[in-house]
Formats: sequence, structure tokens, C-alpha cells
Amino acid sequence: MDTQPITEPVIIAGLNLSNQENDFDYSMEELANLVEANEMKVSDKMVQSLDRPNAATYFGKGKVEELAELVAATNVATIVTNDELSPSQIRNLEEATKARVMDRTALILEIFAKRAQSKEAKLQVEIAQLQYRLPRLKTSANQRLDQQTGAGGGSFTNRGSGETKLEMNRRTIQNAITHLRGELAELNKSSETQRQQRDKRGIPTAALVGYTNAGKSTIMNGLVREFGIDDEKQVFEKNMLFATLDTSVRQLTLPDQKQFLLSDTVGFVSKLPTHLVEAFKSTLAEAANADLLIQVIDYSDPHYQEMMQTTENTLKEIGIKDIPMILVFNKADKMEVQFPTMDGDDQIIMSARDETSLSMLAGVVKTHLFTDYVTTTLLVPFANGDVVSYLNEHADIKETDYLADGTKLVVELSSSDLQRFEKFVVEE
Repeated sequence: MDTQPITEPVIIAGLNLSNQENDFDYSMEELANLVEANEMKVSDKMVQSLDRPNAATYFGKGKVEELAELVAATNVATIVTNDELSPSQIRNLEEATKARVMDRTALILEIFAKRAQSKEAKLQVEIAQLQYRLPRLKTSANQRLDQQTGAGGGSFTNRGSGETKLEMNRRTIQNAITHLRGELAELNKSSETQRQQRDKRGIPTAALVGYTNAGKSTIMNGLVREFGIDDEKQVFEKNMLFATLDTSVRQLTLPDQKQFLLSDTVGFVSKLPTHLVEAFKSTLAEAANADLLIQVIDYSDPHYQEMMQTTENTLKEIGIKDIPMILVFNKADKMEVQFPTMDGDDQIIMSARDETSLSMLAGVVKTHLFTDYVTTTLLVPFANGDVVSYLNEHADIKETDYLADGTKLVVELSSSDLQRFEKFVVEE
């Protein structure tokens, strides 16, 4: 008999600071969505407005007492806060409320841990979790690392008796982080080698970036269906936050034989934990090395402008800048707007589930990626049939004429192919 997964009830709590730049209500709404993504449900919400956080408990004394009373009255065992708290703030809140306190960072890390599928993603999340855990070790803790970290305490049995349990735990975690980073570096070498091999082929690249659940994977799958080599190579897509953490790369061929590589990257969210951003830099390398960024925006979400700002901030944080970008306002089918439509040459309103939209998007990408293409005339001797075969497969041939001394082609070529076949160019 099928059973529904048990969702843990939680209280979400946030501090509305007077100097806060982001929309607080939106931030709390996002926290509720993250809670749901972690298979929890919001049973109650508590907020407080302050000029600055309380150094000891984050919330003010009166609000902490309210939280304790709410926990006792509802019998809810977990409080989720909208910001990252210090170790002492978490400890003091737990003592005062008799409930487990999970801050926003821990929540996002837990979601990522559940979503990670590939070895690379699992290593990245594990490193971020250990970095988060390191300053939060308790002197009274009799902790040991989970077996999955691969770090045991056996090597510390001969250490001096003066070394405390806390020091041993800290050293064990630091060693585990070093070990995991080594494993990740080896995987990154392999990924970098693959990127270099692709670069040698001279195929331009575009990367989908944007807020989580904006529809990046749906756009990727739609373009693969329309222009992909292998229709079965679909990426995982689902209407949920952080549905996929792994970068996928697909080769697309447009009707005029122009080819480019499209990558789908991990989605962003506001207040993305620093450790997680750092750990996922290697995954985001596909975006960092792209010739074009395609920012996908959920146009149907009333907070889409805040989401765009979060994407811009995260790209800046991971060092991605000075790469041309087009803006894709997706999910227009959920709104009463005309689509697909263009605003200038770098903004498109569309739906990832609409074939006309996908074709228009492909055209916009083509315009930005293939600016170095020129149309020229070649006269290829019949003895060089391999050149004609190559051009038929890889170039957009406008006209073909068979003359006595060879095949005359009016063809659109990239600058590299033009240089390669320069000896066949004829003046009109």
C-alpha cells in the first residue's frame, strides 16, 4: 500500500531589519518554499522588526519567550530561521525554546544533500556541510563523522592526553574536508579536460543560468527535442526548488547546420550559503567559460525582479562577469501576455513548452553566438569531394552549382572555416 511521506511541522521565524535591502515578505515566502522543498510544512510563522539582531539570541528577549510558548503550545520540535545564525545564537535559542533550531543555511544544505545525484555534486555538498559544521562543534559533543565522509578517528589514538575531544573532532573534520577536496579536484580535472577538448573543436557555448525553478531544465529539454542529436538525452525537470544540481551539456544543431553547446547549471536562491557557492564553483565553470549566458526568469512570479537581482549577485560572487547575456522571461503561458515576443535583440518573452517560443529563442542565441560568420563563394575541385561533404554537414549552403572545373558553393562560414578553406574562395 502506498503511503504519503510524513512531513515534519516547523515554525519559521524571521527578523525584519531596518537596514535590510531585500524584500522581507518575499524572503519569508521563499523560506516557506524552501521548507516545503525539504519535505517539511510550515505550521506557524513568527516575525520581529529590529534595528539589529540580538548578539546572544538573534531575536529580542520578548520574542524568544513567545517562540518558547508557541513551541510548548503546538508541540512543534523545529524552528527554521530566515538567516544564518552564529553557533552561540543557535545554542541559546535551543536552550530557551527547547526546540531544534535550523537556520536558512542548514536548510539549504540539507536540501542540496537530498538532491545530489552525481559523485561531484555529493562531494560539493559534503564539503559545504562540513565547513558549516566546523565552527558549530560543541565541547560536550561526543560526535563522530558519518561513515560516508570516509574520515575515521583511528589515526588520533596516539595523540597526547591533553588533546580534547573537541580538538579531535575539529581535526577530523578538517582532514575530511582536505580529503574530499582532493577527490573533487580529480573530478574537476576530468571536467576541465572535457571542456578543453570541446574548445578545440571551436564550437561556441551558451549556458542557462537563473533562479531555481525558473524553467532552465524545461528549456534545455525543449531545445534538445527540437535541435538535439539524441532526443533521449533529456535532463531531469520537476516543478520544485533545486530539482537538479548537476551541470548537463548538450550539443545542438540548428537547421542551417550551425552547432553550439548548451549547458544547464544549478539554480540560484537568495542568501545562498557562501560555503555552497564556493563548493559549486567547479560546477558553475561551464557558465564561467560560456560565450553567452541565457538568464531564465520566471515571468509569472510577482517577485521576478528580485530573482533577477539574486542571479546577478550570485554570478558576481562566483566571478562571472563580462559575458554577453540574453534575458528569457519564461512561463508567459501562465500570464495574459502575448508570446513569443522580442524586446530589443536580447530579451524574449516566451514559454518553454511552446515550439514557436523555442524556435525564436534558438534564433536569438544564433544571432549572438555566430557574429563572426560570413557568406562567401567557394569553387571546390571535384578531387576535393571531402571538402564539399564537410560543408554539407557543417555549414549553411545557400547555392550549389556544378561547373566544369568543380563545385561552386555560396556558403555561410565561420571565420575559422573561412581561413581553413581560403584557397577555394573565388571573387564574384
